Amino acid sequence: MTLSVAPAGTEQRVSIGEAMSTLLSDGIPFGFTAYDGSSAGPPDAKIRLHLRNERGLSYLLTAPGDLGMARAYVAGDLVVEGAHPGDPYDAMVLLMRHLNFRVPKPAEALRIVRSLGLGHLRPPPPPPQEHLPKWRRALEGMRHSKERDAAVIQHHYDVSNRFYEMVLGPSMTYTCACYPREDATLEEAQANKYDLVCRKLGLKSGDRLLDVGSGWGGMVRHAVQEYGVTAVGVTLSRQQAAWAQEAIKRERLDDRAEVRYGDYRDLEDTGFDAVSSIGLTEHIGVRNYPSYFGFLRSRLRPGGRLLNHCITRADTKASDTGAFIDRYVFPDGELAGSGRIITAIQDTGMEVRHEENLREHYALTLTGWCRNLRDNWDACVEEVGGGTARVWGLYMAGSRLAFERNELQLHQVLAVRTHPSGDAEFPLRPTWLG
Repeated sequence: MTLSVAPAGTEQRVSIGEAMSTLLSDGIPFGFTAYDGSSAGPPDAKIRLHLRNERGLSYLLTAPGDLGMARAYVAGDLVVEGAHPGDPYDAMVLLMRHLNFRVPKPAEALRIVRSLGLGHLRPPPPPPQEHLPKWRRALEGMRHSKERDAAVIQHHYDVSNRFYEMVLGPSMTYTCACYPREDATLEEAQANKYDLVCRKLGLKSGDRLLDVGSGWGGMVRHAVQEYGVTAVGVTLSRQQAAWAQEAIKRERLDDRAEVRYGDYRDLEDTGFDAVSSIGLTEHIGVRNYPSYFGFLRSRLRPGGRLLNHCITRADTKASDTGAFIDRYVFPDGELAGSGRIITAIQDTGMEVRHEENLREHYALTLTGWCRNLRDNWDACVEEVGGGTARVWGLYMAGSRLAFERNELQLHQVLAVRTHPSGDAEFPLRPTWLG
């Protein structure tokens, strides 16, 4: 038991539904019921939230806002009725557009707790899917050290290759796709994305490609198969590297392709014709942009190209990723506006030649991943557990909405390490521009 009962008669008792109403400044836009039999909100609402037990109430009251609701939801204590847990998009639309928690002052919070018949409120342990809180992580290593980055990447990507196969589909690609048309399949869009990157990099037979943050090797394998290059990929996930190497051998590409397990900072190879960074910059840390892009530049030969593909903010204001994302999905993740990324690349001495925002494409990509999770829900729960599966459904549906609302963007930035003479080996009219 995490909540102790207050002495009788100290406060006028209220129901959980009534207390919930006081914490929502704009009213309750959904149906709400609780284990004490109380209810609130429109009785005919399509989306209904049911609070199952005291532990869920403790989560809500000790961490108000998205973290408290996420903890209760992931633990199974807060149930969203009328939305599939693999794709709770409709519920997220309602919550993100209309849910506005009012944070009470300490004295008012104490009155609310006592009016519920609760005394001293102790937060229960967070669900096991939650990563270590920041103050504990700080004791285990400096932010973005090699050891801590490895732990963070493994937390997110070493969930289960089988789980990712069911959610991502045959491409095993966990980055924004590029849809050639709205009715294209997810697989078509992922192949089109890799092809777009290859064309922007100007790859041709015999070139050497470095792919950092290579995941399950999709970019490496596409570039080798379709453009005849020799490619090296690097990932900090053991499971990704093992899966990628098996796929490379199965497709008989091991004479020209490899995906190594390790930190990109330990890579000694140089003289590459092209470097692709697809979905890694989010894990680097904004303060580390200069050293990151400086390192990638040092791996290129003069005239070589860099394609950086990453999630970005819609502005350049400093902001964190939010408690839910940091605790459950991308620990230590940091985002910046595209201007900050372009500036960092330019300050290394590289020449930026093209940038493109694909945010609508990421919304479509997330729609496809949520559909896969929903369609394979029982098997996904059996593989990773209900809590982890609910984390992914909540995260992907919320991210889809964020891209649709222009709260998040996805930018590809193409740059060249020019020759000392200034020659960029760049065509007057690149073919991908049509």
